[in-house]
This record gives sequence, C-alpha cells and structure tokens, in this order.
Amino acid sequence: MAGNIVSPSTIYQAESDKNYHFAFGAMTTLFFIWGFITALNDILIPHLKAAFDLNYLQAMLVQFCFFGAYFIMSPLAGKLISKIGYLKGIITGLLTIAAGCCLFYPAAEIGVYWVFLAGLFVLASGITILQVSANPYVASLGAEKTAASRLNLAQAINSLGHTLGPIFGTALIFGAVAHSDVIDAKSVQLPYLLLAGATIIIALAFKFLHLPTIDSIAEVSDKTANDLGSIWQQKPLLLGALGIFLYVGAEVSIGSFLVNYFTQNDIAGLTEMRAGEMVSYYWGAAMIGRFAGAYLTRIIKPSYVLATNAIFVMILLAMTMSSSGHFAMWTIIAVGFFNSIMFPTIFTLAIRGLGPLTSKGSGLLCQAIVGGAIIPLIQGYVADISSVQASFIVPACAYVYIFGYALYTAKNGLGKVVNNNTAIKAKL
Repeated sequence: MAGNIVSPSTIYQAESDKNYHFAFGAMTTLFFIWGFITALNDILIPHLKAAFDLNYLQAMLVQFCFFGAYFIMSPLAGKLISKIGYLKGIITGLLTIAAGCCLFYPAAEIGVYWVFLAGLFVLASGITILQVSANPYVASLGAEKTAASRLNLAQAINSLGHTLGPIFGTALIFGAVAHSDVIDAKSVQLPYLLLAGATIIIALAFKFLHLPTIDSIAEVSDKTANDLGSIWQQKPLLLGALGIFLYVGAEVSIGSFLVNYFTQNDIAGLTEMRAGEMVSYYWGAAMIGRFAGAYLTRIIKPSYVLATNAIFVMILLAMTMSSSGHFAMWTIIAVGFFNSIMFPTIFTLAIRGLGPLTSKGSGLLCQAIVGGAIIPLIQGYVADISSVQASFIVPACAYVYIFGYALYTAKNGLGKVVNNNTAIKAKL
C-alpha cells in the first residue's frame, strides 16, 4: 500500500537522528568528566589551605590557575580543533587532563604549592579543549530552537559529575586526613592518579568512535563571515560573554567557600568531612535543576527562565547573608538549583543567529569562563577583610547583571539572525 511506503529522505533522517543520539550520548561523557574534576576543587581548596597554612586569597589561586587556563588556552584550543578535528581534539584534551592529574603526585611528594597550581593549569587546559569542542557540537545536534534544551540536558550530566566529585574527593582526601594526625598534601595523590587512569581509558575508547562530522559555517563561508563583520560588533554576544564571565565566577566562587562556610560554628559547625559531603547537595541541586531546565526551556522562552532564576538566586544569597545556623546552610545550597540553567542558556542566547561567526563567538564565550579565576579571588579578599558570610555579596552582584541580561534578550531578541538554519551544520 502507498501509505506504508517510507521515502528515502525519511530513512536518511531516521539514520541521521540515530547517529545524533549516539554522538550526544558520547559527548555527555565528557561533560561528566569535566564536571567531576572541576568539583574536586571545592574539596582541594580547604585541604590545601590547611596543609600550606594559606589565607583565603592564596587558597583561591587554585581557581585562578584552573579557570585562568580557559582564557589562555581557548583560542589555541579553537585553532587546534580546526586543524586536527573534533575527535582528535577530544583525545588530546583527555590526555592533557591525565598529564595534569599526574603532576599532583610529585607536587605532593615535594610539598610545593606552586607545583599543584601548575598541575591544575595543565589539567584545566585539557578541559578547555573539551569545552571548546563539546558545547557547540552538542548545540549543533538538532534544531537551533532546541539547542538550549540540549545543552541543559548535557549540563545536567555535567552536574552529575559535580555531585559525585565532592563525594569521591571527601572520601579519599578528607577520609585519609581523618586517620592521620598530620594534614599534608599527599592524600591527593591517589584520587588524581585514579582520574589520570580513567581519562586515558576514555581517550582510548574515543579513538574507536565514529561521530558525525561537524563543519563550522565559518569554515565553508568566509565571504559571508566577512560580510557579517567581526564578533566585536555583535552586541548580544559581547553582553553574553560578560554574563558567562560573571555567572561562572559566581558559581565557582560560591562552591569554593562552602566547606569553610559550613564548618563555622555560627552556620552549621560541621566537620570538614561532613561539610565536604554537603557540597554534593549544592551540585546535586544544580543537576536536578538542569533536568528540569531541559524541559522548561522547550516550553518557556529561555530569557524568562533565566530572569526568574536570577531573581531567586539573589533572594537566597540575601537570606544566607542575613541568617545563621542550618537555615543559612540550606539557603546557600538551594542556590545550586537556580544556578542550573544559567550557563547553557546564556551560551545559546549569545551565539544564536551568529551563523558564520558561531565558532569564533563560541571561543569568546569559552574565554569568558575566566570569570571562575577572577571572582573567587575578589570574594577571597572580601572574606579576608570581613567574613566568609559577608563575602557572598560578591557573587550576588554578578546575578544582578545576569538578570539584566535576561531582560535585554527578552526585549531585543536573541542576536542578529543570519538564516533559519542551525548555526553549525552537522552532516554524516
């Protein structure tokens, strides 16, 4: 019967969707990895602070070196990927992460803080390569209008890594300290060697994967790119880059202070080990929020979801700064839920409609992740001259801007639309 005939185009589309789903599943593995490793910093910071007798500003150099790598390495990572392709870029990123993890062993043996910082920079350079490739790749695997939803789902897997990372770090790092009278840096050796082994195994697995080929429009349409102009002329992109800078800085800064905050007697008075476990609730809330956000951003304009979440975060930060006890602890943990959709939503709002400039815009947004290096230093300085509780005013100011950016995108659209096609072509 004619009604049962399936056209070749339908078969091709089904096969294409199948490949996209497989590719999406493979890429979410990378989101999990860098979420897991990044969250370990929240455990590493208070441990190294105690081991090396650091103040808050010095301890935040962990995040400075880690997220500073994004700013320095993002342009280089973009050029690398354009030359060797996404798959080889992913493998390179994973092996670079493994190299950074391995540096923790000699750093702990000689007991030198700056060697830890060097290892963190190398490790984060590998994560940067993964970020530069994975975010636009996932955004391209389907219709542009659902790109925010896809990135929210991938970021939910990233948050799963963030949730499990502190549990892993607390058990192996704080757990080792709990059975020793001396706090030293050697307890970080085993967990980071395990991570090095895991990333090497995953790199080998990716070598044998056959992922859909992604071509940037910028690579196939230079004339159109020249007609459109420079990324520095794209106001929504530039405002979005500042939004990424402030959001990542605020999210990272809050997470970095949680262990020290929860151990204070006027807040929760927890042990470091118990406080480390509670950090998982912060990132677990973000994971739940991202799964919810993947659905909400399909049925509600992403700008409105972003604005609403920014309002709730500002309220929760005001509450934790003006209260004490377990109420102050749970209100700061709840921030994680409303943080959830911010990065992927700002990212997709900023690059939407860039067309030939998408790859360059993506690189700029990845560079803006350097906010995770700067904002924690500012909050660390404020904590040193006042208190940890009062220092949460720093990330609170960042969310004021994010709220304004959400209103701007809702009022003025989501960037200059070049065409109705997805900003990046995906072809088998």
